Amino acid sequence: MSDSAAAPVSARPTATDAFRLARRTFMAGERVDLKGLAAALDVDRSTLFRWLGNRDQLLVDILISLSDPTLDTIVRGTEGTGGRRVARIAGAYAAALIDASYYRQFMRREPERALRLITTKASPVQRRVVDAFARLLEQESTRGALHHPLATPDLAYLIVRIIESFIYADLITGEEPEAAKVETAVAAILRAD
Repeated sequence: MSDSAAAPVSARPTATDAFRLARRTFMAGERVDLKGLAAALDVDRSTLFRWLGNRDQLLVDILISLSDPTLDTIVRGTEGTGGRRVARIAGAYAAALIDASYYRQFMRREPERALRLITTKASPVQRRVVDAFARLLEQESTRGALHHPLATPDLAYLIVRIIESFIYADLITGEEPEAAKVETAVAAILRAD
């Protein structure tokens, strides 16, 4: 290339660029650091904060951006009806999270933060998963394929807590995470044979 060739002018980074870089960093199994992101994008930290919020908010947004489509894909691809279908979806969702290396690395690297952001009311991550399972339960109930004595939101919350118990077993009890146990437990509470 000759000296007279002009270097391409790069566009100024945007909030979307910042989020995409943070998401790629997370999916590479690396720690998402706002200072590092700001430097990589050549923006100041106040701009990055205005775009993405604080680190916890950014992590929540990344987790949701990964969890929502994963669960949607599993729901669309799971056949059957009633409690058996809901149990299969719960097991497959647990397996997807257990098998996602970036997710496991985040859990190992920052266990307290991860559990707080994912499994408590301090974050919308759990609420979104509960709401998704509540919609599934409603669909199956409306079809007449599922009957249960609990209120749908309570049952959805219980299912999500079962999922969490087996996904995070290594952090909670020291046991290995097991997706198969999720399907078995959810099928049992939904009385799906």
